[in-house]
Amino acid sequence: QVQLVESGGGLVQAGGSLRLSCAASGIIFSSYAMGWYRQAPGKQRELVAGITRGGGTNYPDSVKGRFTISRDNAKNTVYLQMNSLKPEDTAVYYCNANFLNRNYWGQGTQVTVSS
Repeated sequence: QVQLVESGGGLVQAGGSLRLSCAASGIIFSSYAMGWYRQAPGKQRELVAGITRGGGTNYPDSVKGRFTISRDNAKNTVYLQMNSLKPEDTAVYYCNANFLNRNYWGQGTQVTVSS
C-alpha cells in the first residue's frame, strides 16, 4: 500500500519560514520523481517544486528563490523549505510521487501565512 504522509504545515507570519516533509512508503522511492503542489480555495492545483530521480529541480517563477525542494532517498522523504513566505502562499500543500504511469498523492497539509 502506497502512502505519502505530509507534515510541517501551520500558521506563520509573512516573511517567516516553514519546512514541509513528505514521508513515502510502499514505493521504491529513489525511482520516483517527487513534487510539491498547492491548491488555494477556488484555484487549481499548481506545481510549486519538482525534483527528479537524479536530483534536478524546477520551480515556477512565483516561488523561485524562496522555496527549495530536496530529497533524502535513505529516509524515503522529500522536503520543501519555504522562506520569505507571503500571504498568497496560503494553500493546502500536497506531495506527489510519479513514475511512468504511476502517480500518487498525499493527503495534504495546510499552510497559512498571515499578513
